[in-house]
Amino acid sequence: MTWRVVVDFDLCESNAVCMAVAPEVFDQNDDDGVVILLAEHPTAEHHDSAHDAATRCPAAVIEIHETE
Repeated sequence: MTWRVVVDFDLCESNAVCMAVAPEVFDQNDDDGVVILLAEHPTAEHHDSAHDAATRCPAAVIEIHETE
């Protein structure tokens, strides 16, 4: 099973919580602070941190979907 990270970039509030929790999956645009998705399909090793980032996002703009 694989995972897909989905981000609503338009609603991102540039809090950088995701980047702090899962820097291997998320980064932040230097110009406007909006999240940059580094790994749309994170490895199993990074699934927990990506999921944690999604649950901690203050704007709730990150979702993790299971794909087959």
